[in-house]
Amino acid sequence: MTTREGWGSRVGLVLAMAGNAVGLGNFLRFPAQAAQNGGGAFLIPYLVSFALMGLPLLWVEWSIGRHGGQYGHHSAPGLMDVLGKQKWLKYVGVFGLFTNMMIAAYYTYLESWTLAYVFHSIIGTFSHVNPTEFFPNYVGTSSGSIFTVPYEALFWFLITAALNVWILSRGLVKGIEMMAKIGMPILLLFAVVLAIRGLTLGGGDVGVIQSPLAGLNFVWEPRASGLLNPTTWMAAAGQIFFTLSVGMGSIHCYASYLKAKQDVALNGASAGWMNMFVEVVLGGSVIIPIAVAYLGITAVQEATLGGSGFALGFLTLPNLFNNWGALAPVAGALWFGLLFFAGITSSMAMGQPLMAFAEDEYKFSRNGAAVLFGVAVLLLGFVCVWLYPGGAFDEFDFWTGTFALVVFALLEALIFTRIFGMEKGWAEITRGADMKVPAVFKYIIKYVTPVFIGVIFLGAMIQPDGAWSEAVSGLFQGNGWPLSPASVIGRVFHVGERYVWFENGQPTRALVQDATRTLLLVVFLGFGLLVRNAWRRKEARS
Repeated sequence: MTTREGWGSRVGLVLAMAGNAVGLGNFLRFPAQAAQNGGGAFLIPYLVSFALMGLPLLWVEWSIGRHGGQYGHHSAPGLMDVLGKQKWLKYVGVFGLFTNMMIAAYYTYLESWTLAYVFHSIIGTFSHVNPTEFFPNYVGTSSGSIFTVPYEALFWFLITAALNVWILSRGLVKGIEMMAKIGMPILLLFAVVLAIRGLTLGGGDVGVIQSPLAGLNFVWEPRASGLLNPTTWMAAAGQIFFTLSVGMGSIHCYASYLKAKQDVALNGASAGWMNMFVEVVLGGSVIIPIAVAYLGITAVQEATLGGSGFALGFLTLPNLFNNWGALAPVAGALWFGLLFFAGITSSMAMGQPLMAFAEDEYKFSRNGAAVLFGVAVLLLGFVCVWLYPGGAFDEFDFWTGTFALVVFALLEALIFTRIFGMEKGWAEITRGADMKVPAVFKYIIKYVTPVFIGVIFLGAMIQPDGAWSEAVSGLFQGNGWPLSPASVIGRVFHVGERYVWFENGQPTRALVQDATRTLLLVVFLGFGLLVRNAWRRKEARS
């Protein structure tokens, strides 16, 4: 069976794949992660994680996609189903539908913040309203209620969702590929302009108290102690997962539109390398150097605690741009425009697998599938808009944007190497390759990568509250294991929280968290039923 669509050009394909990977985390999360986990020493576990897990997973997912595309499949259930004769394989692909749907819902909301901030930067809102006051009002956390509909945030969410649906409805070449060819160069241009301006801030500029180069030192000065800390390695591996968009099903989908002998080795590696360039070189050269120039190292250290640059990006930077005088609106528009293009090139990749499933398995038209996706994003995303103060957004982010990715990646690595078979898998990776893939990766993919992912999964399950060394020492001394509230088990059992659904007659965050988790489970099972029904219909027709 031949595919109905295909990529218009290799450049468009690579840019679309890179756009899928390059997202808000490249400019917000990565610099903070590096600064808090060994600085320059963070690059060592980061690069090791890329070589032993990131790049192998890219090749695995590209190969699964191209292989399944030859059978007419373009979404994870079908792509996984043709890897073997076991009937349960298609249900593993449910993760590829579930993660894209739920991430698209909350990510589109996050993406809409950047578009709103572009508008407010241009009209000069942040020249007289402090962003630390603007944001709580914008998302509704200042209302004092965990059930709030912030109407401006809802408006920009609707605009952003509609824009995503319109681009997706235009198809691969006229929609996704066109947006990637426009969005990625603009993103890179904005990033370069901001990096150059930020790194050249000096004593003659208003408000500068320290050289921005000290910010680069803060990010990249090696602290060797980080190499011996398991937390650093966990953070590096987690960042690789987060930034490459592996374990989602979107890479599989994009690759399924390749022809049988089109290269996956060089294309996959190129998309990964481009993402790393944007993340390491540009991501590390914008937000923290500018913040250090105006605030100093100590303030930035406090702002990046926890490994997130969100506070700097949305609450601090818009205020600091006021020091640029007449250029402040331009700087704000560049910064949030950069984040917007990073976001929309990623969110489009989340919509395509879901639309492909509707088209392939339920015979929807392209426009019909786009509308269906848009309605689902609006309904599920509204939960994040409405219940953001209650923590629904965070639940979406953790369970679908972190936990489910690791589970799916582990399963697909095992299926690819054990059920599909490493010999067939290696032949798939190297067929038509425009680069010589080092033979050692055959063994890395088969043995090292699954173990690497398994360690990450186990570490996430039982992450301790504090240093790993202290937790292990305390365990052997009979003090038990100090489970972190951020661990998977800790989240499930609300460790460290006062766990009640109602307090003084009012609903609590615990109620919202549990309700959100129930919704996520219902959606996951719903996709499972849709897959089951689709295959039953196929069997009935045959």
